[in-house]
Amino acid sequence: MNILGISAFYHDSAACLVQDGAIVAAAQEERFTRKKHDYRFPQNAINYCLEHAGITPADLDYVAFYDKPLVKFERLLETYLSFAPIGFQSFLAGIPLWLRQKLYLPREMDRGLNHQYKGRYVFTDHHESHAASAFFPCPFEEAAIMTLDGVGEWSTTTYGYGRGNKITLTHEQRFPHSLGLLYSAFTYFTGFKVNSGEYKLMGLAPYGVPRFKDLILDNLLDLKEDGSFRMDMSYFNYCQGLTMTGAKMDKLFGSPARKAETRITQREMDIAASIQKVTEEVMLRTARHVRKETGMRNLVLAGGVALNCVGNGKVLAEDIFDNVWIQPAAGDAGGALGAAMFVWHQLLDKPREVDNVHDLQSGSLLGPRYTDDHIKTYLDSVGATYHYYENEDECVDVIAAQIANEKIVGHMQGRMEFGPRALGARSIIGDPRSAEMQSVMNLKIKFRESFRPFAPCVLREDVSEWFDLRQDQESPYMLLVAPVQDAKRLPVNGEAEGLEGIDLLKVARSEVPAITHVDYSARVQTVDTERNPRLYRLIKRFKDKTGCPVIINTSFNIRGEPIVCTPEHAYRCFMACNMDVLVMENVILFKHEQPAAKKHEIEDYIAQFDLD
Repeated sequence: MNILGISAFYHDSAACLVQDGAIVAAAQEERFTRKKHDYRFPQNAINYCLEHAGITPADLDYVAFYDKPLVKFERLLETYLSFAPIGFQSFLAGIPLWLRQKLYLPREMDRGLNHQYKGRYVFTDHHESHAASAFFPCPFEEAAIMTLDGVGEWSTTTYGYGRGNKITLTHEQRFPHSLGLLYSAFTYFTGFKVNSGEYKLMGLAPYGVPRFKDLILDNLLDLKEDGSFRMDMSYFNYCQGLTMTGAKMDKLFGSPARKAETRITQREMDIAASIQKVTEEVMLRTARHVRKETGMRNLVLAGGVALNCVGNGKVLAEDIFDNVWIQPAAGDAGGALGAAMFVWHQLLDKPREVDNVHDLQSGSLLGPRYTDDHIKTYLDSVGATYHYYENEDECVDVIAAQIANEKIVGHMQGRMEFGPRALGARSIIGDPRSAEMQSVMNLKIKFRESFRPFAPCVLREDVSEWFDLRQDQESPYMLLVAPVQDAKRLPVNGEAEGLEGIDLLKVARSEVPAITHVDYSARVQTVDTERNPRLYRLIKRFKDKTGCPVIINTSFNIRGEPIVCTPEHAYRCFMACNMDVLVMENVILFKHEQPAAKKHEIEDYIAQFDLD
């Protein structure tokens, strides 16, 4: 039986194909269109899923959409009417898309499936889709479920439980009181782009002091012990306006919101630290309450807030639950997966089998892959110089040697990742032992803010030696933050005295300074032989050469672009920045050998890609 799940028209459109209960393909539309966070109908993602499975739309048994658009439209109209006539400009900006497409989803899906699909369309509740994406692929027979995001139809947070092949959501918090929208409001207030800059806010937080935490809790929200809260909406503008915050917020913090691309001051760093602490407190109180109410030992998470890996790490560290599993595509893209799985298990009552060790998401490596022959044909067409290794062992050895020599490597192999994190299949990798590597990769490779931290990939068997996680604790999807172990930290000896903000980067804090944040934390990805054997062999070879079982892993893209998908995307990115080496399967390119190679500055990149 073939079930297609679709998410579209809000943020990160995606498609997922489930065959007889197995997740066989999934991808975000942005990877094909090269439009970051593409919200349009995921035509290319759907085409990929069907082609991968060798089927046509006529072979589909069910098509599921990840929310209920009519209920969401009802919420929008009620909100606009509540604030009328204020909000008329926001109404004019949002309604046309609804009248053109969102209210006519069966028509849009008919068109996208070439009018070949003759079955029924299923519309799941938004948070049911999140809950299904969190529970059905997880490795637990039963678990408590928490979903936290901006807003679905009306819900902003829900909790309940999953058992066997069924999920039950028992409680909800409703719009406009939303942890996701609260965090997004501060994303806007600190000058970052809503729905894409939240991870920047999280990365900025360790540079600040949470001196505004009490100000936020005393003025902006009434937080209860169970994690529920009500927001004072007089400070916010997202219900009725085109901005997230209003003049009252400016007054509370002493000055207006930072304008995008202007200098980040200590105030923004302190605000980031403060809202991060508030977010963690809400997540912790909610998790404690959910454990008490459900009695479950395991927890699964989904929704955009579940991408706050610092908050996830705090929930794990408190041992509220014995085990925590987080959907790697926790945002709206994962709703496509959840909708398809919801149909299979919840509606069709199909059994679910788990082994309590491995999840059912295949390492979230669910996107396209390309053969050596395909790669070589493309490189020949553009006149690139490359080296092909028939022996993968030899290829891996060359890559490990390049990393050990502090070369920055674009690494494309196997199936593309589903979700926002690069997990080694479409990654830029490097040597974490280099004190300069973080700034070099940010400014010369990624063309982005120098404060942004990088994540470590570590061999699973070595994780507890290098990071404060249990030996049996997996983090394969880079969704947990943990401290670097004390034994791997370096004495600062007063070097940081008097430093604040971005200047804190000048001090090396561990044996792997390029992945150690200024608060000694790291966003950990554990690597094993089952999910990503090629990456495992590469890190193992790097360890053999250096004694270090850790490498840097960041997404294979440059500022303003989605993660690369095809060989063409990878080569274009390689030639547009100062990357040293490009690896595509068993093909290796060295920048200095390329005929058109040149050194790039950020100004050149911004002009070339017309970025703001």
